[in-house]
Amino acid sequence: MAATYRNPWAWIPSLYFAQGIPFIFINMVTMVLFTQLGMSESDAALYTGWLYLPWVIKPFWGPIVDIIRTKRWWTVTMQICIAVGLAAVAFTLPLPDAAAIAKGVPVSTFAVCLFFYFITAFCSATHDIASDGFYMLALDTRQQSMFVGIRSTFYRCANVFGQGGLVMIAGYLQSDWCGGDVAMAWKWTIIGTAAFFGIVSLWHWTILPAPAADRSVGGSSEKKGVGAILKEFLGSFVTFFQKKHVALAILFMLLYRLPEAQVVKLCQPFLLASRDAGGLGMTQTEVGFAYGTLAIIGLTIGGIIGGICASNGGLRRWIWPMALATSLNCVAYIILSNLTPDYATVSGKITVYCCIVLEQFAYGFGFTAFMLFMMYFADGPYKTSHYAICTAFMALGMMLPGMAAGWIKEVMLGNSYINFFFWVLACNAATWTVTALVRKHIDPKYGAKEK
Repeated sequence: MAATYRNPWAWIPSLYFAQGIPFIFINMVTMVLFTQLGMSESDAALYTGWLYLPWVIKPFWGPIVDIIRTKRWWTVTMQICIAVGLAAVAFTLPLPDAAAIAKGVPVSTFAVCLFFYFITAFCSATHDIASDGFYMLALDTRQQSMFVGIRSTFYRCANVFGQGGLVMIAGYLQSDWCGGDVAMAWKWTIIGTAAFFGIVSLWHWTILPAPAADRSVGGSSEKKGVGAILKEFLGSFVTFFQKKHVALAILFMLLYRLPEAQVVKLCQPFLLASRDAGGLGMTQTEVGFAYGTLAIIGLTIGGIIGGICASNGGLRRWIWPMALATSLNCVAYIILSNLTPDYATVSGKITVYCCIVLEQFAYGFGFTAFMLFMMYFADGPYKTSHYAICTAFMALGMMLPGMAAGWIKEVMLGNSYINFFFWVLACNAATWTVTALVRKHIDPKYGAKEK
């Protein structure tokens, strides 16, 4: 395909909104889905934690995206595969009930559903590799800094839509169209999401540019032998671990999001839990509406401000303020868990909205530094596969604490949401420590506009 250019505003928002939807559905929204189908918080956190695995191990096939075909081809192809995978998940819901199991169902539909979940997660992780690599190839470093806030904003908008919009849609279908059938409501919600991905794949096939730099590493993949491909595959790993300060960088990628990894697993169950259990007792539709309204304002403002600050002052100047901002998500839920505002009242709604806006602003602003650092560390000939390795360490840092979050809250902290959110606040000490250690090794000019 001949090299083409498109205005970044035409494809960055849709690309990163599409990147965020399957990730948030598989790892966060499924937590709500499973608990509504009768699972305990501990079991649901464990299962969804294992579904994080494709994002952790994606470096093992990430170099293939560098070596074979273009990032544009991989991006569009994986979007088609995600659409098919989500449709398969929808058609294998729900969990079998006790009566069905007693009748001798030979294969649990839950096991089959989890299989398609994992396949969809694998395709989504591959899509992340390709789309992130495409972003770095299609933009220069100044554009990358400028649009990193827009990129993270629309990625987070997908998260908000998943945690808010999808949950609200499922709640509406359950009450008004499916006669209270939770599984059927989620089935149709997921089918709609699959249809959305089919449309997105057509859009990106048309609108994504074809930058001249988007080519397989080492030349045309069709002309490479198995030995050459294997050599380049191994070379991408070796060169990553030969980078300066690699151990410190890995530690940063594992611990920067330690508090968030635990909060995201239990924030929505907290909002949905009864007031007697320490939650806010909100309905599924109310939670979806709360996340899908003013939260987007906080997210958008935080992401845009983060991108503007980074493109003017550079990563090294802004990494500390952004790291400190990430603690605000813990503060927001500490306020809610202590005040337990009644969402049915006007004052309760205002309190919930303000705290969620604060949380989303903190994410939009604070996550900017993390994304820029991964791009900074991945720079080089194998930037796509090296960035995939970075995001895999990030995923591991989200997966392990997330898997343990339910157990920590129920067993270690007396099943108390208040104690849990204070514990998460204390975990920010790890974030601040690794930020202080890594900051002095960052090039002061990286990400800043040239004077």
